[in-house]
Amino acid sequence: MSDYPIDMKQTPDIEAFFDEATNTISYVVTDPATKACAVIDSVMDIDYAAGRITYEHADSIIDYIRSNDLSLEWIIETHVHADHLSAAPYIQQHLGGKIGVGAKIMVVQDTFGKIFNEGTEFQRDGSQFDALFEDGDTYKIGSLEAFAMYTPGHTPACMVHVIGDAAFVGDTLFMPDGGSARADFPGGDAGALYDSILKVLALPDEMRLFMCHDYAPDGREFAWETTVAEEKEHNIHVGGGKTREEFVKFRTERDATLAVPKLIIPSLQVNMRAGEVPRDKDGNPMLKVPVNKL
Repeated sequence: MSDYPIDMKQTPDIEAFFDEATNTISYVVTDPATKACAVIDSVMDIDYAAGRITYEHADSIIDYIRSNDLSLEWIIETHVHADHLSAAPYIQQHLGGKIGVGAKIMVVQDTFGKIFNEGTEFQRDGSQFDALFEDGDTYKIGSLEAFAMYTPGHTPACMVHVIGDAAFVGDTLFMPDGGSARADFPGGDAGALYDSILKVLALPDEMRLFMCHDYAPDGREFAWETTVAEEKEHNIHVGGGKTREEFVKFRTERDATLAVPKLIIPSLQVNMRAGEVPRDKDGNPMLKVPVNKL
């Protein structure tokens, strides 16, 4: 009997949407039998210098769902992203669906609620989301079976979502030649990230893995789909039997050289609110810039 809570032989249809500005890949995952679908890791466009928010990327997803007569049931966030803003409430407003995230969102909300000096009106209980996933929780997209796998390390609230024979790994892994995500954000932990990666790589070898980001190392074409077998053999950070100690040493040294993501300040404020832009006391959309806090 499988140790996993779902039948991983089902094959969803998957459409990818690449956002060049943030190197993010969003997905529409569809049950071919019912035309029910989920959106994973959507993007809201922002011109941060101008303080202007638009929705071209989200509109392309909405247009795809409508033109294919799909029914949106879920809007999934694999974690609280630090490099792009979620369009979840905008998509929900147009198409419905439930917004889901890992239950450890409460840890993230508590941490960054302090950094952004949020008042008591900012709820730190995850209530901005419609569903909070615990490790192993199952759900359905039409007749497709799915489950959430807790994978901390990059952030304390990261989840990998396994839907049939496909897993959406968020920032836990990159393509084999991209390695892994950083682990130096508040609440991140390189050792925990290694353990989480091994948890993902314990899935069946043929499992399709879909990345949240790709940066086209060495000038190759952008790519976002691989397999467990490919990652186990070829991932430059963890493949080929690299030890936990080797990974932690490498990851810690590398993270110390990385710049802060360009959109981390607006992203965290918006994404810990399930994609809603915070408002000032007069009800106007407004973002804060904490000084020397990150």
